[in-house]
Amino acid sequence: MPSNKRQGFILTRNWRDTPAGTEIEYWLATDSGPLKVLLTAQTSVAFVEIRHKAAVQATLVGMSDVQLRELELRNFQQEPVFGVYAKHFRQLGRLARSLQPLGISLLEADVRPHERYLMERFITAGVRLEGGRIENSTLVDCKLLPAPDFRPALKVVSLDIETSQHQDLYSIALDGMVERVVFMLGEPSSTPVPPPDFALIYCPTRKSMIGKLNEWFARNDPDVIIGWSVIQFDLRVLQKTADDCATPLLLGRERKPIAWRTHPGKQGYLFAPMAGRVVIDGIEALRAAVWSFPSFSLENVSQELLGEGKYIGDDYDKMAEIERRYQEDKPALAVYNIRDCELVLRIFEKAKLLQFAMERAHTTGLQIDHFGGSIAAFSHHYLPRMHRLGYVAPNVGDVQGKSSPGGYVMDSKPGFYDSVVVLDYKSLYPSIIRTFLVDPVGLAEGEHASDPERLIKGPRATLFSREKHCLPEIVTTLWRARDEAKRVRNEPLSQALKLVMNSFAGVLGASECRFFNPDLISAITLRGHEMVKVTRDFVEKRGYEAIYGDTDSIFIWLKRTHTNAEAHAVAAELARDINAWWTQTLREEQDLESFLEIEFDTHYKKFFMPTIRGSDVGSKKRYAGLSIDAAGKEAMVYRGLEMARSDWTPLARQFQEGLLSRIFQGAPYREFVMEYAHATLAGKKDDLLIYRKRLRHRLDAYVANVPPQVRAARIADEYNVRMERPMQYQNGGWIQYVMTHNGPEPLEIRRSRIDYEHYLTKQIKPIADSILLPLGEDFTTLTSSQQELF
Repeated sequence: MPSNKRQGFILTRNWRDTPAGTEIEYWLATDSGPLKVLLTAQTSVAFVEIRHKAAVQATLVGMSDVQLRELELRNFQQEPVFGVYAKHFRQLGRLARSLQPLGISLLEADVRPHERYLMERFITAGVRLEGGRIENSTLVDCKLLPAPDFRPALKVVSLDIETSQHQDLYSIALDGMVERVVFMLGEPSSTPVPPPDFALIYCPTRKSMIGKLNEWFARNDPDVIIGWSVIQFDLRVLQKTADDCATPLLLGRERKPIAWRTHPGKQGYLFAPMAGRVVIDGIEALRAAVWSFPSFSLENVSQELLGEGKYIGDDYDKMAEIERRYQEDKPALAVYNIRDCELVLRIFEKAKLLQFAMERAHTTGLQIDHFGGSIAAFSHHYLPRMHRLGYVAPNVGDVQGKSSPGGYVMDSKPGFYDSVVVLDYKSLYPSIIRTFLVDPVGLAEGEHASDPERLIKGPRATLFSREKHCLPEIVTTLWRARDEAKRVRNEPLSQALKLVMNSFAGVLGASECRFFNPDLISAITLRGHEMVKVTRDFVEKRGYEAIYGDTDSIFIWLKRTHTNAEAHAVAAELARDINAWWTQTLREEQDLESFLEIEFDTHYKKFFMPTIRGSDVGSKKRYAGLSIDAAGKEAMVYRGLEMARSDWTPLARQFQEGLLSRIFQGAPYREFVMEYAHATLAGKKDDLLIYRKRLRHRLDAYVANVPPQVRAARIADEYNVRMERPMQYQNGGWIQYVMTHNGPEPLEIRRSRIDYEHYLTKQIKPIADSILLPLGEDFTTLTSSQQELF
């Protein structure tokens, strides 16, 4: 393929200082296989205000590899700056630390070379390669250009291991490529077994298992490793096993080891960067793509997404069964092992997680396995554009202050309603940025403008330039790309663009961001407050009533029962008129083009807004409704109610759903309440009584306040010790327990009778009364005659 046509997708990126200068390394996936790109002798740059030039020059005495250059750039205070160019990137760090006692900031010195190279060329994930030379299969000193449309087919392997309860390695499964295999510790059974549809290779020692694994990776050469807790468990155990065997674990390309790093803010959380390969954990990918599950265990997610799983018992039964299979039936253990790999592959396919990760990389400029990083994504887009407008960025912490108010939440009007429609502002914060030109550079220009009359006036007396800004153009580009992605039904790209675009407002309000400024984020959120209030006044002048509003949505009671067609027509008319009002008002008052767009979201045939428990004040972010779409299809909708919170058992959640659905549908509900209470007291709903709570701290950290889940966990681990099993809960995790007459007891060792009165008074009654009291009834009255029987 001609070099000027060669394209690649960036898998990994790195930098290192060498005697010749800073060296940047990219590993690419191309249509013709993996390619390593090396850029040598790269110069690193930072910036300092010109008024500090003499002090910087004095500090640089003896550092001949650092040069100062005059530039046509300035900081946000309009002070001119000069460039500091270093042969080695680490020199900038040393210089920054030397200047710190003098009160001098070295601006942008923390932007790493491999990131700056990409961002200044507007490259995200796809690259086009020009020129360069081949040295030992490496493309050296070529030119990288953006290739935003390049999407290679990545080679993916799903990895899973099985261990003893003490994490002694038993087997390693690899699936997703032609060579499907399980490496099993031990000797094959003498009993004939049917041949599996994968290779089952027995290894006499764990050291030989690691060696076989290294050879498999070198031979099959995958681009992406996927799994379930694959870094925090599988790779960690493999590394420990390799270390214990005094043998290297060489899973990176060019047979390089994992360059383990710890997370600075999460104790015990690890990163596993490796040359040329990325590791994508299924749990993190699902969360990044905004999937939500009560539990992210592989069993639960596969059951919910695929309708099947791998279940062989609870945590203890499972470990016992794994141990039995290892001792008595190794082929069965191999089948179980590779089954996990299969499920992960199918979940990735079903949820389009790999496509989402690739599109997110194309959208953010971050490495494909980097699922956080909203601040880094913002900087990737923003820095090169602000440089071209003549500005350099501040450092983190240069601006102090409290962040702004969050989204506006109206006081709700509790009760039951017929015919409620919801109008929703499309991408509210991005649309405010586009309309009112909210921007860091724009604010810097506005603060120092000689003619404030031409500026855009924002909340808190902020002023923004009409001509100089970056963020509105960035948002507009992402907005249009999302519209195109939706048009061609590229859901992973549409989702990635939406998440990145909507994260920008939060980034400006994050003190960890170099662009943090309370005035900037307030210019967005307070404008949103104003918009919801204006919209409320608008609809109430039309004779309707706003009963609730939350950030970008407003809930409108139409005051009487409407047919579905009538409600949809009213909502469409309101949305059209509100949008027209914004267009005219902003053009006349500030000569601005409006990108604000409210749209019809939902018609609730029936709607319920509860009160805050124990008061008559309406709740916030909690409601339920019977929605009905344009085709007449009905669906129950619950937001923020007990059924979505871990404080409540399945018993409470099922009760709440059953009661509300009967009231909304006009079905008898009193009998349901009485029968549900009766069945609970009679022990017919015992499978719904389980609390599942998270232990957020070490068990020994709970001293003064010991909640029920901690008491249950301590009982469970005391039992584990007696049974000579590993303790499960000392460092946190999830515990399942029930309430008994002797208090909370874990499922592992429940000995006492269930306290049904607890469930009746603490779980069912509060939910029942929140729904029944607005109807003039209460739980005690409905059930008192029945309770006397028990």
